[in-house]
Order: sequence, then structure tokens, then C-alpha cells
Amino acid sequence: MAEAAIVHVIDDDEAIRLSLSFLLETAGFQVKVYDSALAFLDRPDLPRSGCVVTDVRMPDMDGLTLQRTMIERKVMLPVIVMTGHGDVPVAVQALKAGAADFIEKPFDDELLIRAIHAALERNRREREEHDEAAAVAARLSVLTPRELEVLAGLVKGHPNKTVAYDLGISARTVEVHRARVMDKMQARNLSELVRMWLSHRARSGDSGD
Repeated sequence: MAEAAIVHVIDDDEAIRLSLSFLLETAGFQVKVYDSALAFLDRPDLPRSGCVVTDVRMPDMDGLTLQRTMIERKVMLPVIVMTGHGDVPVAVQALKAGAADFIEKPFDDELLIRAIHAALERNRREREEHDEAAAVAARLSVLTPRELEVLAGLVKGHPNKTVAYDLGISARTVEVHRARVMDKMQARNLSELVRMWLSHRARSGDSGD
């Protein structure tokens, strides 16, 4: 069963933890609170979905270090950073490091709730894209060398006869390989197959022909 989206609130101020917990639960979120970044990171099972709302200035480990540590551990949750005293340079640093948003204290309740909804939606889309990319890579891995050659010709827009000529095989053999490629890649049509290939190339950083 997929893990429910939970808002993980991290702040060393107990009053703020209690206030945010009440606000977010009232807004319909599931909430877990932590009095430090280390308390969150020391969980035996770090969450893979949800959202983190963290204060930027905390003892032992600040919000920016938490953010970097999450990335190092591949905990790819969106992070919303709470800043005080108009600490814009720190907020900008957090955004450059990948934070979903920053909220200045004191903040409007609705502003925070909207930011969390947006962060959770973006995380949902990113996880779907990641899962789709992993599925395409897994399908590509089971293609034979010849099927990969046929695929390369198809995504270049070459007709079967051209692919056959380039590979030194018959057009009928290309048709057989093409059918197997479509089946293994679970592509409904050629345009979907090309989209899968281009997306895989883009994610792998391969810009070659």
C-alpha cells in the first residue's frame, strides 16, 4: 500500500510545533512533529512521500543542512523552509538548493496551506515521472542487441526497408523485431515508443543520435 502523504513539521520551538500541528490537522493533513532535524533523520524508516516543513534556524542542525542531508540520503521530499527576521539570503540559498518554497514568520495560515498543497502535488508528479522512467529503463534492458538496433532505426523515422538495408537483414525480419520491440516496451503505437525513447535519452543525459 502506498505511503500516505504526511506533513513532517520540524521546529525546536514547542509552541510552534503545537500550533502548526493543530492548523494542519484542521486543514485535513496528517502531521508528524519533530523537535530537531536529527530527530527526523534518526527515524528508522525515512519517509519517501509527503512534505517537510522546517525552521531554518535550529540548534545542532539547521534547515539548510537538513535539506542537503536529505538529498545525500536520497530522501526526495519537498521541503518548505520557515524563516524569521526577513532572512531573505538564507531563503534564497534554500531555494537554490531545491527547496519547494519558503515562508516568512509570522506567516498567513492559508499561504502555508497552499504552499504545502503545491509541494505535495509537485512531489506526486515527480514520483510518477520517476516510476515511469524506471519502468521504461527496465523494459529497454530486456531488448536484445538486434532489437535495440531496430529500435534505434525506428526512432530516427526510418522505414522498415531502410532499417533492413542498414542492418543487412530482410524487411520481414525487421517487422518481426519491430513487433517484439513494441510488445516488450508496451507501446501502443510508434509515437508512444518514440516518446519513451526520447524521454529515456533526456533523463540519461544521452544527446547522441
